[in-house]
Amino acid sequence: MKTTITIVDNLSTKQSSYTQAVDLLTKGEVVAFPTETVYGLGAIATSEEAVAKIFKAKGRPQDNPLIVHIGSKEEIKAFTRDIPKLAEVCMDTFWPGPLTLILPLKADTLAKNVTAGHQTVGVRIPEHTIALELLKQLKQPVAAPSANKSGKPSPTKAAHVYRDLEGKIPLILDGGTTGIGLESTVIDFVSEIPTILRPGGVTKEMLEKVIGQVREAKPTDHEEAPRAPGMKYAHYAPNSPVYLIEDSIAKVQEAVEKIHNEQKKVAVIANESFNQVKAEYFFSLGKKDQLNDAAHLLYQALRDCDETDVDMILVPVLSKKGVGTAIMNRLEKAANGRWFNN
Repeated sequence: MKTTITIVDNLSTKQSSYTQAVDLLTKGEVVAFPTETVYGLGAIATSEEAVAKIFKAKGRPQDNPLIVHIGSKEEIKAFTRDIPKLAEVCMDTFWPGPLTLILPLKADTLAKNVTAGHQTVGVRIPEHTIALELLKQLKQPVAAPSANKSGKPSPTKAAHVYRDLEGKIPLILDGGTTGIGLESTVIDFVSEIPTILRPGGVTKEMLEKVIGQVREAKPTDHEEAPRAPGMKYAHYAPNSPVYLIEDSIAKVQEAVEKIHNEQKKVAVIANESFNQVKAEYFFSLGKKDQLNDAAHLLYQALRDCDETDVDMILVPVLSKKGVGTAIMNRLEKAANGRWFNN
């Protein structure tokens, strides 16, 4: 299969790009497109055959549910039921935006492989011009996980999608670099107390200002089917192993020296205050304590490591305040529990 990248950047190319994407989706194909979080790989959510192509292209486990994207709130009525009042409040406050709501599923509406057998579905309206226009022209719900090889860092550029999925999907809509850089927050409204299943750009603090008490879920046990993407499996990992380490320049420098003594090469991903560390490669997450910048730069940094010959990657831990919770969630998944001990 030939994979085409179409740049959607001006009026003359936009409509033909949307027409091509809508035609492919309507025919049961998959299309990659940008959102405000990361690039997504979409298929019509009512077609089991089309959705199966997402799993095949990504190499994604079948028990990992998908998020459904829609272009307007009215569309949600076709496949959900008994929407709680607090969920309605979140829709009014945060949509379009990086917030996915887990809601009761109306029977026999979506393809079964979208929800991985659950009687619930995750749904959101993305806050991105290209994604919204595509959804509005299509007028159908689109199941769309991140457009990367399963387990790898999510794509924030069309080139990342091409690198992972070239030859496996027909079309990538190139809308430039995504804004937030981390996947959406997922909050479960089927629980007695609204529960964050995956942290993201909409933080616990932001949600509690609007709807009151919100809980945070523990990582899913490996024997249990995940209720939302990103809960169960090791994710976001580059080719070389990632190790978390204490937020200390001295500790990181000591670790680098120890790694060098073992005749190994190392990359450091950290804020700019760590650029004095004498590693082979340094990838910046922006200025210290600028967590929104760190979120935006994280996946690019992890992917940049794949262009090097390093044996391991060190990442000093970040504050778990605000979006820092989401950043550390992704880093803990990327490291798969590994910590560097001097």
